[in-house]
Amino acid sequence: MKEKKTTIPPAGAVKPTTANKKPLLMMALPIIVAVLLLFVPVPDGLPPYAWHYFAIFVGVIVGLIFEPLPGAVIGITGVVVIALCSQWLLFSPDQMAAPGFKMAGASFKWAVSGFGNSTVWLIFGAFMFAAGYDKTQFGRRLALILVKYLGRRSLTLGYAITFADLLLAPFTPSNTARSGGTIYPIIANLPPLYGSKPNDPSARKIGSYLMWVAITAACITSSMFLSALAPNLLALALVKSIVGINISWGTWFIAFLPLGILLILAMPLLAYWFYPPEVKVNNEVPLWAARELEKLGKLSRNEILLLVFVCFALMMWIFAADWIEPALAALLVIVLMLWTGVLSWSDITNNKAAWNTFVWFATLVALADGLSSTGFIAWLGKEGGALMSGISPGMATIVLLLAFYLLHYLFASTTAHTTALLPAMLTIASTIPGMNMEVFVLLMVTSLGVMGIITPYGTGPSPIYYGSGYLPTKDYWRLGTIFGAIFLAALLLIGYPWMSMMF
Repeated sequence: MKEKKTTIPPAGAVKPTTANKKPLLMMALPIIVAVLLLFVPVPDGLPPYAWHYFAIFVGVIVGLIFEPLPGAVIGITGVVVIALCSQWLLFSPDQMAAPGFKMAGASFKWAVSGFGNSTVWLIFGAFMFAAGYDKTQFGRRLALILVKYLGRRSLTLGYAITFADLLLAPFTPSNTARSGGTIYPIIANLPPLYGSKPNDPSARKIGSYLMWVAITAACITSSMFLSALAPNLLALALVKSIVGINISWGTWFIAFLPLGILLILAMPLLAYWFYPPEVKVNNEVPLWAARELEKLGKLSRNEILLLVFVCFALMMWIFAADWIEPALAALLVIVLMLWTGVLSWSDITNNKAAWNTFVWFATLVALADGLSSTGFIAWLGKEGGALMSGISPGMATIVLLLAFYLLHYLFASTTAHTTALLPAMLTIASTIPGMNMEVFVLLMVTSLGVMGIITPYGTGPSPIYYGSGYLPTKDYWRLGTIFGAIFLAALLLIGYPWMSMMF
């Protein structure tokens, strides 16, 4: 009788069926969550189609968290599903019964609406700016200068990035333009100097730390200055029209000043503790950077042109926002780079990261907008008002801030968040006897910047740094939760008492 041979698999080997189970489960999980929510009874006062829309939206968010497929694929899948099922998910019976309403056309218009969003195009422009910095080697030159003087310690580099954003913030009314057009293109050139590569285990050497410091700095400075974030200005317009309160640049600055200084000084260090770089001290790197700078020689023609174009864009963003949309200014600079040879058309078409982020963010903007158009956000505001009746002004302020802050998980744009939720919050607060509306307003509007940290889609710069390849999805969500909690706690424990004392 022939003896049976037993083959022992090598250590660490995984059966093919076992290996395939996890990806399949991750792909099925968003669908399972969405279907389960679809079968949950519709809450009172909410149209069924709005609840069904919310179910699909949550499914998309679950997909973005676990990412069984690229984020752009998840986003566009959600948009297509909703558009195809729009009669049950997107439009009310009254809308569909209206004369001249064409559901197919309206569904498609909604599905592609995100691609007309200015922030989406500004993010795209930011990636093209970064491509210009890379191709001309101007970004490498700036990175080498930073490394030469501050590169001995990773922590000092973190502070250099933070203070660079702080200097630009008061003059740049778009954190996307500030981050994508100036900060990101520079720091994207730093990690490779330390052997830290995107989408690679070496990302943790220093690239991951620098990208996280950059996004935290962008969020903090967006709250520090009225002029550092476009939705800040929108928020003030809404405040004036709804509750009649005028807030000046100086009032805003004073309201957030102690908290802003504390966060600016603490965040690079906290990031260093919570997300430590593997390379902490390197004495040789600054010396090497000095030698590499010598090799680069004088500024080339294309470097000079790029510098002129970037400064031109910055001037338009700061001084010409009333005459030219920041996104259009970015596109103008891209056209100038193409005509002068700083970039070629193939540099545009071959930039996979830019196109992936472009599609991903555009679909999220449409999905978030649908929450408002279906009436889900209005229903949340109404229900919140009913729950607030009979509680003290101080407790109401805390509860409303918590709700306002945490509901940012549902939005892919600070502008959309402000438009959808701030009027509801102001309306609820104004009905509470004894409420200090000026303090409440200041607390709400200054939270708009820092709340952007909680998700990879929460504010304009987030997709830029998330798309860099240095911040894995699980790391971003984990750090977003930690730092989001820190920012929220700081607002309540430091910001709220300070504002109550001053105003």
